[in-house]
Amino acid sequence: MAKIFEMKFGKIYPLYLQKVVRKNRTQAELDEILEWLTGFDAEKCQEMSDYTLTEFFQVAQLNPKVKQITGVVCGIRVELIEDTLMQKIRYMDKIVDELARGWSIDKIKRQ
Repeated sequence: MAKIFEMKFGKIYPLYLQKVVRKNRTQAELDEILEWLTGFDAEKCQEMSDYTLTEFFQVAQLNPKVKQITGVVCGIRVELIEDTLMQKIRYMDKIVDELARGWSIDKIKRQ
C-alpha cells in the first residue's frame, strides 16, 4: 500500500492551504473547491483531520463531474491512474493546483 494512503487529511490540508495562500488565494476558496469535490464542508473537513486519506475517501461523496478533471499531477495524467484511491487523491491535488494557478472557482468546478 502506498505511504500516501495512510497520511492523515489533517497533515495534508495545511499544506494545501499554505500553497494557495502563497498564490494569493483564500482558505474560503480552498474549502469551497474541497466541498465541491468531496461533499465535506470546512467544518466536516476539520472533524476528519485524523482520518487517513483511505478513510477520508471511503466516506466522501465525490462530485459527479470529477471525471472532467484531467491533466498532469506529479508527471502522471490523473485520468489514466488505475488505482481508484490514488486517482481520488490526485483529483484533489489537481484542483488545489488549479486554484493556486489562478483558475476561477467556476472553471475548477467544471461549470
